[in-house]
Amino acid sequence: MRVGFVVVAAMLSVGVAMAQQAEDLSQIKDSSKIGPDGTAYVTRVVPVPTTISPEAQKSLARVVSDAVVPSTLEQRRTGTDKWQNGAGEVSKQMYPAKVQESTIAGVPVRIVTPLTVAEGKRDKVLINLHGGGFNSDSGSLTETIPIANLTGIKVVAVLYRLAPEHPFPAGLDDAVAVYKELLKTYKPNHIAIYGTSAGAILTAEVTAKLKQMKLPMPAATGIFSGMGDFSRLGDSWSLFALNGLSGHLDAPSATPHDAEYVGTTDLKDTVLSPIYGDLSGFPPTLFVTSGRDLLQSGTTTLHRAYLRAGVDARLVEFEALTHAFWNDPKLPESKEADEIMARFFEKELGR
Repeated sequence: MRVGFVVVAAMLSVGVAMAQQAEDLSQIKDSSKIGPDGTAYVTRVVPVPTTISPEAQKSLARVVSDAVVPSTLEQRRTGTDKWQNGAGEVSKQMYPAKVQESTIAGVPVRIVTPLTVAEGKRDKVLINLHGGGFNSDSGSLTETIPIANLTGIKVVAVLYRLAPEHPFPAGLDDAVAVYKELLKTYKPNHIAIYGTSAGAILTAEVTAKLKQMKLPMPAATGIFSGMGDFSRLGDSWSLFALNGLSGHLDAPSATPHDAEYVGTTDLKDTVLSPIYGDLSGFPPTLFVTSGRDLLQSGTTTLHRAYLRAGVDARLVEFEALTHAFWNDPKLPESKEADEIMARFFEKELGR
């Protein structure tokens, strides 16, 4: 039986824009109808929760159009780069660090270094695999600057090759090449690999590839809003858009997730979709997701697979917030998430 969800959700707030629509919104009621195939057609009135910070409440209450806004790949990359650079500057003001462009094993990288590095941390390094849907860079600054500052450890952000020009395994190969090169300088138990969204997916893929190649595992990994199965879409993919319950949401389809990244690879390939492989022996891993994250299902499903394989896998889920919310450095919850991530890496690399 196919079970899916089509959701129409209303978020109520006291904002002026919402007040103007109050008369119409007041007529919306909760409803639920189940189709013959098990598909649920539901309407839910979902207030902005008071269990999150005022800043997060304001973010969730933003009015975002459900209309499709077509954009070319060039426009997406230009817009993402502009946003990432701006958010990166905000991150640097909050978490001072040095950012340098470089290359490692022929792969372009950003090296993010704390202003001061303690003697006991100079032989440690973190590798970041940024998010951005595999076709742009939405995190090489916002995912690294806070972590470098809070851990006091250098972070290498891998600017791996992007789809659609370079489908799987190009980005994976770049990440592995950087890891292998760093192994010449750093002990494996002094290295951690982490990423958000596409980078979180890539982190699990890199781990699977390292095991396949019989290379030493890093001390730890961080899978922050990711997944490990390209052959199936979980529940949250049908419920949430990038902005959670607001904004455009495509109906579930049989088309593979991130088809341009997957290319011609078998969707159950054990490196592309590590959930189908042997996860035993994977390093301690921190999973982070949130209540309105479109990859909530993917994150929690992969976390359980790690647990079944006997991996030291820990899961932190933030209330109500949207996909990869920690990329907004101004949210108090982002500060909390970054601190949780930083403490995990410090502990695992300090063993």
